[in-house]
Amino acid sequence: MSSELFFIYDSHCPWSYATTALVKNIAAAFPDMPIHLMHCAYYDGENKVDLSTIKAVKDLSDVSFSQAYLNSLTEYKDSTLAANLLTWVQNKSTKHALDLLISLQHAHFEAGNPLTDKDEVQPLIDVLKLSPPAKALKIEKLTKDAEFTFHDITELQEVIGTNAIPALLLAHNDTLILLNHNLYLDNPEKIVEAINTELKSN
Repeated sequence: MSSELFFIYDSHCPWSYATTALVKNIAAAFPDMPIHLMHCAYYDGENKVDLSTIKAVKDLSDVSFSQAYLNSLTEYKDSTLAANLLTWVQNKSTKHALDLLISLQHAHFEAGNPLTDKDEVQPLIDVLKLSPPAKALKIEKLTKDAEFTFHDITELQEVIGTNAIPALLLAHNDTLILLNHNLYLDNPEKIVEAINTELKSN
């Protein structure tokens, strides 16, 4: 039997930020399960996050948002650089992908870092001793790898019948299961029990 997890997210999405805690627990509980982090690059510089979304996320989870981040809600969000960088890490250094995502989200939501410039992400890259190529730090458009990931996401969304993000998908043998992550945002450890239940029943 084989199992894999697919996490469709955006680094600048507050709901994705809360859901990453679930992925972290899954990775710890199932160290041999491949986890595919798939950045959908939803925030392309033409959309914002509203205060009602922040309130909803805080009501359902334990994540926090700094005042510096809250002060930036009137600004357009752009996750292009993060999408390029995280896609490169997922493809070339998978073992560091989740750690880098957690680090980037912490910088964005808890330190107010917009993550839209090489200088803003370089210290986080250095901590993990990564050496991404220049193309992985592009800010003006998605790399080909990031575009390929976007197309893969579109195919998965067609299968599950929703383009909502974030999405947690468990692939077990020939079955693809959409996990209801909203049920576990306030208690991330419980997602492990849910996955064990799915693995036993499929």
